[in-house]
Amino acid sequence: MTEKPPLDSNEDRAWLGEGQSQTQLTSITPDLRAETSDEDRPAWDSKIQYVLAQVGFSVGLGNVWRFPYLCHQNGGGAFMLLYVFLLLIVGVPLFFMELAAGQSIRQGSIGVWKHISPKLAGIGYSSCMVCFYVALYYNVIIAWSLFYMGNSFQYPLPWEQCPIDVTTNDTVKECASSSPTSYFWFRKALNITNSIQESGEFNPIMTGCLLAAWAIVSLAMIKGIKSSAKVMYFSSVFPYVVLFIFLIRGLMLDGAIDGIAYMFYPKLEIWGNVQVWRQAATQVFFALGLGYGSVIAYSSYNPVNNNCHRDALMVSCINFMTSVLASLVVFVVLGFRAKNIALRCVAENLGILNLMMSTESKQHLVPPGWPWINTTDPSSVSLDVYREWYAHHGAMVGLNITDCSLEKEMNKGVEGTGLAFIAFTEVMALFPASPFWSTLFFLMLLNLGLSTMFGTMQGILTPLMDNFSLLGRHRTLLTVASCVLGFLLGLLFTQRSGNYFVTMFDDYSATLPLVIVVIFETISVAWVYGTDRFLDDIEVMLNWRPPVVYKYLWKYVCLLAMVGLLAASLLRMVFKGPTYTAWNQSTASEMTLEYPGWALAMIVMLIVFASLPVPILYIHSMWKNRRLHDDHSEEAASQEVHRELYTKCSSTEQLDSNSHHQVPSDEDGNHPRITFLPIGSEHYRLLPQQEEEDEEEDTGL
Repeated sequence: MTEKPPLDSNEDRAWLGEGQSQTQLTSITPDLRAETSDEDRPAWDSKIQYVLAQVGFSVGLGNVWRFPYLCHQNGGGAFMLLYVFLLLIVGVPLFFMELAAGQSIRQGSIGVWKHISPKLAGIGYSSCMVCFYVALYYNVIIAWSLFYMGNSFQYPLPWEQCPIDVTTNDTVKECASSSPTSYFWFRKALNITNSIQESGEFNPIMTGCLLAAWAIVSLAMIKGIKSSAKVMYFSSVFPYVVLFIFLIRGLMLDGAIDGIAYMFYPKLEIWGNVQVWRQAATQVFFALGLGYGSVIAYSSYNPVNNNCHRDALMVSCINFMTSVLASLVVFVVLGFRAKNIALRCVAENLGILNLMMSTESKQHLVPPGWPWINTTDPSSVSLDVYREWYAHHGAMVGLNITDCSLEKEMNKGVEGTGLAFIAFTEVMALFPASPFWSTLFFLMLLNLGLSTMFGTMQGILTPLMDNFSLLGRHRTLLTVASCVLGFLLGLLFTQRSGNYFVTMFDDYSATLPLVIVVIFETISVAWVYGTDRFLDDIEVMLNWRPPVVYKYLWKYVCLLAMVGLLAASLLRMVFKGPTYTAWNQSTASEMTLEYPGWALAMIVMLIVFASLPVPILYIHSMWKNRRLHDDHSEEAASQEVHRELYTKCSSTEQLDSNSHHQVPSDEDGNHPRITFLPIGSEHYRLLPQQEEEDEEEDTGL
């Protein structure tokens, strides 16, 4: 392969740092590279393994409980169109960039950015920090799924009905004031405190589930991608099987079509809302797993000539279609749930109306124009009939009778743990053979979480093993030690207040640092290394050149989009202030609270610690370069002094010290004599020949 032309300016050249050649990333041919640097590097057994790993990592819990909520709250079909637009102009180019960089350099995130420039090595370390943050709380969600799956093997399900207080022989007040599923989640599963300031003791059951979750991750990854790839065959495919089963079952439910219609109905006015753009960009960002280093780590195990451009398009498309599939399932289920709640509302109102009519009839107070509706058989009254009756006569019957709106129930959006552990569990309790459906659902959540967890851990382990040979030689020990450390630090989340810390980490520990990481990634490729040079490298790998549009997307569109997302996220954090949702046991309801001072300090520390490696290693590299430059200057000055001393010494001294060299003269008819002086250990300098000839004439040689 031919060498790249030098960078345009000294400043650009300095970016590459000391010891960094100004050549292409793929500076040797793929075949030679495979024989030399990668002979001991693990590799995927097949292309399907690699695709399943990338899909498994990018398709996670957010596709099931975050994307549907965003569609629900932000205009349904209009939000999907906005999401696709941002996916095409921001998500796919950045995803392709990470795939190409990892496959070309065949290193983890630290090695990739260090290869482009030693000054940028901090990007990889920041990625590792964020991956570690995410791994800590993500495995807690897996532990929750294990707990619920274990409780699904009983009939009836433990969250179907409120328990009885043995002291009063009545329904537990907290459950009666909320719902059986809310009570089971907040009191039985989490035993949660009223705020983050009340830490409470450790939850022993959740601690055991967390230990089991880390044990599963450790066993699956103990032999690197060789062991985790085999697990991927099940953990990546099984969630799709379950989603299709739930979709088919859900379409048979009453209210399913109403839910789907609500999902796809477009509200184009949301495009003028800046916050909607911010949420769509954030979802694109996290859906593809940009900045974690996991995408780079997985692609680094590929053959150099693998078509990573096709992979980027394929994985992005699968990711989006999975989000749509999950949204269909969620809206079908939520439509059924909303229809049931609305029909219960109709039954309750008709019961109250029947009581009012019977009481007033006995007292002969029923007016002649009293609106008639069948109050004796609520099941015969449809929701549409009741709403039409209420619209005409609701004002006549008093405040005790209320409207029952399906849209009102659908507008009560639920996301995250509220969707998975409250709304879905409530619906599954209504299914025939509910333990089967519950087990299936939580087994799906478990596999979604594990496949993402494998990628997250790979984003930590691969860079460390690539850059520290000692760790690379002890892969198994590093994997086990990382999991043990993750479990010990994860005990923070198994306190009674642990759910509040999960929310804190989910909202603040990853968002800002990851956006900062991707901004620096884009700058390093587009402006430091150069988009033309990067496209040349890809052309060498793929034997065809990607469209030139990527050059402008990387240099301008993606960079400006990421800077805009960072600014919007910072402004929202500053003006809105960090808050969290707490469960109040006495009122059996959720309330929004502000974080206390120490929690705000913790949030700031999480963001700062994850972002610090970038500036610290940049400054360290600058300082190291300056020291090296100073050493070179001193060495050059010393060499100049030695050269002057040497040229003034006599030829007799030269012969004494170099008697083993024969120095013929011009008179012998030979070529002019050339003498080298060792400089250091590798360099030689040519002495001025005229001065040497004069000295020879003086000594009579």
